[in-house]
Amino acid sequence: MRTRNPRRRGAAVLVAALAALAALTCAPAAGAATVEPGSLQGEVNAIRATGYDGVVAEATGPGGHHYATAGQADTATGAPARPDDAFRIASATKSFTATVLLQLVGEGRLSLDDTVEHWLPGVVSGNGNDGSRITVRQLLQHTSGIYNYTDDLPQFSSEAGFLANRFTTYTPAQLVAVAMRHAPAFAPGTGWKYSNTNYILAGMIIDRVTRHSWQDEVRTRIIQPLGLRHTDIPGTDPFITGPYLHGYSGFGTGPTIDVTAFNPTAGDAAAEITSTTADLTRFYTALMRGRLLAPAQLAEMETTVPAPIWPGARYGLGLWWVPLSCGGGYYGHSGGAPGYNTLVGATPDGRRAAVVASTGDGGAGSQAAVDTLLDRQLCQAGPA
Repeated sequence: MRTRNPRRRGAAVLVAALAALAALTCAPAAGAATVEPGSLQGEVNAIRATGYDGVVAEATGPGGHHYATAGQADTATGAPARPDDAFRIASATKSFTATVLLQLVGEGRLSLDDTVEHWLPGVVSGNGNDGSRITVRQLLQHTSGIYNYTDDLPQFSSEAGFLANRFTTYTPAQLVAVAMRHAPAFAPGTGWKYSNTNYILAGMIIDRVTRHSWQDEVRTRIIQPLGLRHTDIPGTDPFITGPYLHGYSGFGTGPTIDVTAFNPTAGDAAAEITSTTADLTRFYTALMRGRLLAPAQLAEMETTVPAPIWPGARYGLGLWWVPLSCGGGYYGHSGGAPGYNTLVGATPDGRRAAVVASTGDGGAGSQAAVDTLLDRQLCQAGPA
């Protein structure tokens, strides 16, 4: 799944991120004359105006839970986007995967300093790749140097490639093997580069340690305890359950097509999950408040290194850290799959959170508009 991609460096990179809530506050309809430019609805309207087909957002703080939508969930029928529509969260899946691994660390079942070779003998090898030199921490932190396998998958680079491969099922071993055809970008621990392969390997380690799939561990350790009723790990199922946003993409070359139906095994532990803004809010606020990790493991997760994607950005273990204009910063993750874009952030104390999901390819100013929404909502005492 592609990264947050503030410079929109191409759709070929696949990053590189609930139980119904009471007292739902509904924002004015998109385009209503009473909408204030700085309000949540005004910010969502501004995001939609940059070229997205549909936008849903939630902002949570001392003032409660607030939702806003704009555009369409389905351009064929004209159905409007709704607050509870599900979508592909893509690389925000990495926060779930990292949380499970850190829980296992807290249980003493593995160490962040264990090597990949220790848990997955012979899997990372060839063309200069050496799993005995790469630690679990370096996988989660994107400092392993391992090649990003999604750069080689045709369904992420063109309409023809997508249509020919959208229903292909991949095993994690097959995805890692794609990356092993390439030499690493740098020696482990000497640089930073976003690679989805790191999290495929993380999922394989969860499988090896627990003797259960990473999907089952995420369900039993996160989804079920938090009551994330609209979060799904679909496996080979190419469809999204419940009300959902259709995804659209033109792959940078032409008119958009509906890309909703897609076999998510191409993302696996790096990018497979579907969810809603409310469920993502519940997950990230619970994470920041220490409900999912012990203090020592949460501190490890929040220990960041410079991530040269955009000014000031840093990366921890399955979390971005992004500076805020009001000082400090937020933790969260981005996600991008063909037709879908997600950005979620929460303040370190978990008191405030904001989630934006959009469909389509967007256009000039799209990322800046999304960034503005998160910055404004997380910088105020309570969401507008």
